[in-house]
Amino acid sequence: MPDEKNSGENLRPLASIDRTIHEPARLMILACLYVVESADFLFLMRRTGLTRGNLSSHLSKLEAAGYIEIRKEFVDKIPRTLLRLNRKGRKAFDEYRRKMRHALDELPE
Repeated sequence: MPDEKNSGENLRPLASIDRTIHEPARLMILACLYVVESADFLFLMRRTGLTRGNLSSHLSKLEAAGYIEIRKEFVDKIPRTLLRLNRKGRKAFDEYRRKMRHALDELPE
């Protein structure tokens, strides 16, 4: 029988996870941005399956948290929105992954 006290202690890192990142749509966005230098809005929309409005709303929250940078530009008179995970966002995502991995790896089989 597993030691219940230790099992509970192993889950404590979950209580302090970053809830901004933990929301599934924002987690998908950050996972996509983590592996690329930058991405445009349409690329993220296709990769995540989010609607324009939903993606825009989540990007605003990630920008407000200081995790991403949003740059708008025109290419041949067509607007383009570029997104990039910044240093603070990369660090926060790494910490989120570490805590989740630790907590899940410590669960009894």
